[in-house]
Amino acid sequence: MAERVIGIDLGTTNSCVAIVENGTPIVIPNRGGYKTTPSQVAITESGKRLVGHIAKRQAITNAEHTVYAAKRLIGRKWNSPPVKQAMESCSYKLIEGPHDDVRIELRGQPYSIPEISAYVLQEMKMIAEEHLGGPIEKAVVTVPAYFNDGQRQATKDAGKIAGLDVIRIINEPTAAALAYGFGKNLERKVAVYDLGGGTFDISILELGNGVFEVISTAGDTFLGGEDFDKRIIDWLVFGFAKEHHIDLRRDKMALQRLKDVAEKAKCELSSAKEAEINLPFIISKDGEALHLQRTLTREKLEELTEDLVEKTVSICRKTLAEADIEKAAIEDVILVGGMTRMPRVQAEVAKFFGMEPCKGVHPDEVVALGAGIQGAALIQTDSDMLLLDVTPHSLGIMIIGGYFHKLIPQNTTVPTTASHIFTTVKDNQTSVKILVLQGESDRAEENELLGEFILTGLRRAPKGEVEIEVQFEISADGIVSVSAKDQETGLKQAITVTATSGLTEDEIRRMVEESRDYLMDQKVNEEFEKQKQAAEKLVDEIEALFPRVEQAIAGSDFGQDAIKKARSVIERARQGIQARDAQAVVDSTEALNRTLNMFKGVVAKTRVG
Repeated sequence: MAERVIGIDLGTTNSCVAIVENGTPIVIPNRGGYKTTPSQVAITESGKRLVGHIAKRQAITNAEHTVYAAKRLIGRKWNSPPVKQAMESCSYKLIEGPHDDVRIELRGQPYSIPEISAYVLQEMKMIAEEHLGGPIEKAVVTVPAYFNDGQRQATKDAGKIAGLDVIRIINEPTAAALAYGFGKNLERKVAVYDLGGGTFDISILELGNGVFEVISTAGDTFLGGEDFDKRIIDWLVFGFAKEHHIDLRRDKMALQRLKDVAEKAKCELSSAKEAEINLPFIISKDGEALHLQRTLTREKLEELTEDLVEKTVSICRKTLAEADIEKAAIEDVILVGGMTRMPRVQAEVAKFFGMEPCKGVHPDEVVALGAGIQGAALIQTDSDMLLLDVTPHSLGIMIIGGYFHKLIPQNTTVPTTASHIFTTVKDNQTSVKILVLQGESDRAEENELLGEFILTGLRRAPKGEVEIEVQFEISADGIVSVSAKDQETGLKQAITVTATSGLTEDEIRRMVEESRDYLMDQKVNEEFEKQKQAAEKLVDEIEALFPRVEQAIAGSDFGQDAIKKARSVIERARQGIQARDAQAVVDSTEALNRTLNMFKGVVAKTRVG
């Protein structure tokens, strides 16, 4: 069987999986027939894991142990502002991990964010395997263009835990452009405006003769549909507090119900002018049940979220200016992400770019399709498609005074190499410490530390006399390598910068094993369910024939014995099902089949007689 690579859009709100079949990219629907699956994970009271639609359906009654929007926290440090903001609004409990990372406590057990994300990726893997009828090992996974190295590595770790070899991480806007231009031989400059459930990206690409070149990219990894929902929730909460002097956010179940209706109302207002919000028995006060009933108009929603929409336009404006691109040069605007269904968003994008956005792509599916296309291209030796992406953040080192010296500016096409010669800053300095940083601030401390190493054995000399060449290299996969060389002696020290997701190798190995065990259990459970359904169907058919068989063989000793044996077989089958004994159910199914055939024969003879 030919090697197959799936493309996965690991979304904040929903996730999607795609593959190229017979030259055509397709989205693979889940068992319910839906092309997208909620990125939600829950742990039940019995310890059972639920993923997707089944997790979302029970979220209100299991609010504290149902995780949503985990992508917004992946690769984040515990003390970062987004984590503090999430703590104020989510219904599940966030705790500090052992490596300054974020963990979620469910049923008294800590779970890392890559681990939660892995459960969603594993669900995508199983959906694809069921559709394709065989195992899938390789995947291309998308991330927001503005994700940093830590967030990208955490996503790769999630893939590894899920049992996937993530052969490439690509940016969501770039994936969307791949799907938009696939098989069309277009030559144009396009803007991809990607406003999803948790993140915003804007990318400018040049398309031509199978080459997809990213010119500029920018974004905000904490700006998306979740923030729009929060504005609605706050509006409902403050209105209720004003009337009843109760903060509904303090009640986890009430908060989850608010989140649910806020999301529904927001979606409804994409096509309607107003949405009715009705939450009976939302909470009780002094033994009296209180209800929440409000009407949210589209105009009010636009007023509540005006600054959020303007923030995306402001990022677009800045991106074009930094890339020195005139708006008039953009020939098409592609809308990606569920939030782009909001009429106000569409209107503001059209106003900014001076053109109506393209309607030719599905905002929820296009990213997964692009990932699938990239996956197929990576394993095809004759593929003429070339993807040239950029590094979303500047890379450099800390220099004297605590400043950040950029060696590779943001929006540099990768792969790339850059070097710079520095000198010693102290007399008789025999070593230098190289701090590798990523970010845009001139102050080193305000950027992210990716790694550090020391070059020793320098000649003792007055400051400024010894020269050290620092070289940065970024591969097509986004792997950063840094070296420092003494120009006089040729002495060299190097480091491959591997961002950390906050998980150790031992933790990842344990999670991979647990994930493998879970998959095995799932397959055993699925097989048992099939056997159980087959046995129950046979039992129903036999029991339906009992009256006619008893009538046909009334007074016969053989007949009474046959009826007794049939009841015994049915009892054994039910006991096997009750005990979840797969082998007992299989054995019972064979006996049930023999009994059914015998009963059918008796009934047929009676009919002939």
